[in-house]
Amino acid sequence: MKILIAEDDTPSRLMLQSLLAKWGYTVISASDGDEAWKILCEPEHPHLVILDWKMPGIEGPEIVNRLRAREPEKPYYAIVITSRSNKDSAASALNSGADDFIGKPFDNDELRARVAVGYRMNSLQKALFGHIQDLRQALDRVNRLEGIIPICMYCKKIRDDQNSWNQLEKYISEHSEAMFSHGICPECAEKQMKIIELI
Repeated sequence: MKILIAEDDTPSRLMLQSLLAKWGYTVISASDGDEAWKILCEPEHPHLVILDWKMPGIEGPEIVNRLRAREPEKPYYAIVITSRSNKDSAASALNSGADDFIGKPFDNDELRARVAVGYRMNSLQKALFGHIQDLRQALDRVNRLEGIIPICMYCKKIRDDQNSWNQLEKYISEHSEAMFSHGICPECAEKQMKIIELI
């Protein structure tokens, strides 16, 4: 999984980059908020981000707000790096829309655990997003059968969007996942028997 680190303090950024790479993550780093946002605007950008609270350019909370506003349904997991000396910073980080926070100086084991939680949450969110997309497609297929459908009052054929007339079962099969098995109702069976008797 790709992780974006946005941290203007070079030693901290290099330490984060080294630790995350050691734990098996693909790391992309940015030295300020503007560079981080540019990376996040690329097509294949990371969906797990570690952002410094205060940095040149766009600050961490503002990046989180922009991500949520731009793609509210997309799975992002944002960890904001805050100062441990500021008790209000943790609450402020979460109120900004971040999913988690970690204080400076950070403990390696704590960092690893929080990133692992982010990885799991991101994977679950991606799976959920995929299921939502599947449900929407299924609903679209159902909706294709809604509305007024032109049907011949004599032969019961249905006119499609190309102005062709199709058998009822063919039309429904093409516009849904319904399948047909053919039988004969009692009324038709009686009529057919009378025809055979006449012959």
